[in-house]
Amino acid sequence: MFKKTFSAVVAGIVLSGLSVSALAEDEPLSVSVKRLSLDSAARIAQATIEECRNQGYQVSVTVVDRNGIPQAMYRDSLAPPVSIGISKDKAYTAANFMSPSGALKRLEGSPLFNRDGLAMMEGGLLIEAGGQVYGAVGVSGAPGGDIDASCAKAGIASVVEDLEMDG
Repeated sequence: MFKKTFSAVVAGIVLSGLSVSALAEDEPLSVSVKRLSLDSAARIAQATIEECRNQGYQVSVTVVDRNGIPQAMYRDSLAPPVSIGISKDKAYTAANFMSPSGALKRLEGSPLFNRDGLAMMEGGLLIEAGGQVYGAVGVSGAPGGDIDASCAKAGIASVVEDLEMDG
């Protein structure tokens, strides 16, 4: 009896090992991720500030990587201090949900909606080029999220062509 049980256990281990190794052969052992350079993040932030200035607003801008970690944070001279944290939260939210932060307003009433560090309101956009997501930019300080988003869009546009050519 022991011998049959032992043989069945050994056979199970061998078969499971074969199926895992077969799966491993089909899957890559690593992944490549595109990242913004610091210079690209700074260009996005500066172009975003300039667009909002052209519209008559002083804002804060945060550019984050794919994981929502800040790479560049700018606050224009007269932007309200509270706008710094809000811009960071908008960018973090967009990056982590892989969606414009304003599109997540539909989650109002869910436990996520009031979670610290998330801002489900307009003004956070993904930085995308050549089919890749590089991160996100969040803007705060203009009198409406739609204006924040328009400035973010201009900031992203300042590097998209270069990112696509670099791809």
